[in-house]
Amino acid sequence: QVQLVESGGGLVQTGGSLRLSCAASTRTFNTYAMGWFRQAPGKEREFVVAISWSGGLTYYSDSVKGRFTISRDNAKNTVYLQMNSLKPEDTAIYYCAAKSNPVIRQKYDYNYWGQGTQVTVSS
Repeated sequence: QVQLVESGGGLVQTGGSLRLSCAASTRTFNTYAMGWFRQAPGKEREFVVAISWSGGLTYYSDSVKGRFTISRDNAKNTVYLQMNSLKPEDTAIYYCAAKSNPVIRQKYDYNYWGQGTQVTVSS
């Protein structure tokens, strides 16, 4: 069982930045691919970005490519999401997730989920 805890959400103005963190409670963190998802009010949860277990591969959705950066620190059991040039349409609850399948282009096969952190971008 892997527990994931997100942090770093908040309120920011358009064009601002936030850095989300997701801490995992597992000794085998470096065997999991990690992803970030988001869910806006009234919408389905959508894939944002994923990173391979080593950090060497990443896969971004078109909506955040060039603005968001995912990274991980396996020594700290933590994955990060640096979000720059934020837009009101980025407003959502952001979730991190972990999976055993190393194929990061498969978006919806995650085994473990965090509780989410709210990101609100004001216009």
